Amino acid sequence: MTGKRGPLAGIRVLDATGVIVGPTATLILAEQGADVIKVEPPEGDLMRRLGGTAPAGMPGMSPKFMHFNRNKRSITLDLKSPEGRQAMLRLAETSDVFISNMRPRALASLGLAWADLSAINARLVYCTISGFGSGGPYDGAPAYDTIIQGLSGVAACLAAVSGEPRFAPFVLTDHIVGILAAQSICAALVARASSGQGQAIEVPMFENAAAFVLSEHLGQRTFDPDGTMGDPRIMTPDARPLKTLDGYICVSANTDGQARGFFAAIGRPELAEDPRFRTVSARLRNVAAYFGLRAEVMATRTTAEWLEALRCHDVPAMPYHTLETLLDDPQLRGSGVLTEEKEQEDIMLGLRHANRYSGSGLPPSRLAPRLGEHAAEILSEIGYDEAAQARLLGNKAIAS
Repeated sequence: MTGKRGPLAGIRVLDATGVIVGPTATLILAEQGADVIKVEPPEGDLMRRLGGTAPAGMPGMSPKFMHFNRNKRSITLDLKSPEGRQAMLRLAETSDVFISNMRPRALASLGLAWADLSAINARLVYCTISGFGSGGPYDGAPAYDTIIQGLSGVAACLAAVSGEPRFAPFVLTDHIVGILAAQSICAALVARASSGQGQAIEVPMFENAAAFVLSEHLGQRTFDPDGTMGDPRIMTPDARPLKTLDGYICVSANTDGQARGFFAAIGRPELAEDPRFRTVSARLRNVAAYFGLRAEVMATRTTAEWLEALRCHDVPAMPYHTLETLLDDPQLRGSGVLTEEKEQEDIMLGLRHANRYSGSGLPPSRLAPRLGEHAAEILSEIGYDEAAQARLLGNKAIAS
């Protein structure tokens, strides 16, 4: 793969996002080879300080910031100053993509609305990630992941199985919407390849998260206004890692073939002909009995014993990991996703590309940038000579 730099090599992304949802999108684009220029305010992305404690020699490099901002370059711009805004416009002229999770009103006040940037670069793909879609009563309201989890039904799904509303213990909707934003940008780049024109993309968090929940759990309400909602296979309390003699195991036997294999593995092959369990639809109607049986029988042997027995019958099963044991998973180490990397004198755990591209390869994996680390080289690329760079850096419109 020498010389190959990923399927998005040659695409420049102007990244005016912060915290998690936007950086998730631009991380995906960066790992696919795009040149992502992370434009930060003078104080830096909030996640530099909020996402954990940085080592003494790495100020502004919190663990979470490091993992969401790999393979990007950083420049700081004071977008409220004329010099900073002018530099931003010059970057927009040379970019293929602009992405922001600032609210539209804020972008307009900075002169960075779609009308402003498309006027200077008709090929620009312009993506805004918002809390809520335009035109509805929530349009323009602030939103964070927990707000969207509660509003979209994610917390209610957890309440159905745990007995009380809860937020998922990771920023679930930020991840979902960030992935969708990256996909939407790639779709717009494909459209531009044939039309020659850029376009504006709106990616709302609430509507996308609600559709994610409802596609799974709209259920019989799809056809019947009085029908039940919620997939019973997922909403049952026994849809969880199952306790064994020495730990937990994850088992999924959904198809008829897998169910027959499961019954054989537990020494109860006759259950394959039980009317409650004979077919997919029968097991769905009797999901509490089916899942209860699984929970009861898994408790009788060790995890290793069950893994061997289930794999002999081609039943999907894997051990359960805690956060700590996940770090020792041989698949993560063997595939190169979880690695040890050196940052100055510090050894840190790093995350690398999980996906592979046979034709275009992958860009080199780089650590997240220091605040303003690439200011000089980025300014040089958009035509600022050394004197202009010194002037900008001196008046603090741009920091390095």
